[in-house]
Formats: sequence, C-alpha cells, structure tokens
Amino acid sequence: MRADSWKNNPVTVTLIGIQVIVFILMTLAGGSTNSLVLLRFGALQASLVHAGEWWRLITPVFVHIGLAHILINSITLYFIGIYIEQLFGHWRMLVIYFASAFAGNLLSAYCLPNGLSAGASTAIFGLFGAFIMLGMSFRDNQAIRVLSRQFLILVVLNIATDLMVPGIDLAGHIGGLVGGFLMAYAVGAPRLGRVNITERVIAALVFVCGVVALFLKVS
Repeated sequence: MRADSWKNNPVTVTLIGIQVIVFILMTLAGGSTNSLVLLRFGALQASLVHAGEWWRLITPVFVHIGLAHILINSITLYFIGIYIEQLFGHWRMLVIYFASAFAGNLLSAYCLPNGLSAGASTAIFGLFGAFIMLGMSFRDNQAIRVLSRQFLILVVLNIATDLMVPGIDLAGHIGGLVGGFLMAYAVGAPRLGRVNITERVIAALVFVCGVVALFLKVS
C-alpha cells in the first residue's frame, strides 16, 4: 500500500483497516470460520434479521470467513476503491459502499433464509456497479469507457463463477451490484461532470422502493 494512500483515499484505507482489525479480533475469539464467532461479530443470518437485528444488514461487510476471503476482498477493495474514491469523492464513495452492502445483504436475507454469510463482496460489487454507471453516463470519456468495460467483464466472470461454485452468496452480489449502480446515479459524479437530474431522481426512487419492498418482505 502506497505511503500516500491514506491522504488520497482515506475512506478506502479506513474500510480495509476496520475489516482487518475485525478479522484479528475474530481469530483471537475462536477463529473466523467458527459459526458462533461469525454471528457474534455480525455475520448475516436471515432468522436474526427477522428477529429484529437489522444491523446485520450492514455489519457483515466487515466480517470475513477465513484468511483467503479477507485477502481477496481487501485487495479488490483497495484497487477499485481508490478509483471510486477519486472519481466520486470521499462521502459519495462511503454512501455507495454502505448502500450497496445494505441492498446486497437485504436481498441475501430474502433469498437465503437459512444461510450464514459475511464479507465485503456485497459492497465491492456495488463499486463495480458504480463504475458501470460511469461508463454509461460518461461514455464520451474514453478512459472511463475502457475501465467500465473491463469491470463489466469482471462482473460477468464473477457471476459465472458464483453460479458454478457452491456456497457463494449470488443474491448478495447481485443486490450489491444493482444497489451500487442505482446509488451511483443518485449521488452523481461531479468530479467527472453533470449527471442528468431526471436519471438521478429515478435511480434514487427505484433504490428506495426496491429496498422498502424487500424490507417489508424480510420483516
């Protein structure tokens, strides 16, 4: 990690730092693959969300299952996070990240009522969705268009892998992807240019209506 990463990308670095600290604490508490430890630190289980523990729609983003899981997610978050934070700005990056996590975990709770899931991938897929939004809104920018196309290919490959590998939370990934795409439209990207206000309002309404509909079903 570069020495100037904190100065230029404080949100991305802080998010990675928090999940690393949580992983260390989980390891000391009994291991990051222990189901009881996972639940104690905030992993997602639909039955507990049904019981009123709505905070589990956010906390799973900091909880990881095993060393490989946190390594892959931390590296991915770093490389896409610095792009998103530079292009959208710090607070917009934060809004997109947590909105994606919430949407992804909410869809996961709805689709996988008996599952146990955790990880930053719901939010990371949201950042992928934000980049796809940039490619659509700023298609005249060649660099953005190329990067957006690359991330779209990466999304397709990841979803194909999700379909073939058991135990991966496909619903969470899709919910995060769509949530990030919509929230990126809603907050806009003024550092790059103006996003049509009608598109922003429609995206915000679709996001809110979708979340409320799922929330009512999950509750």
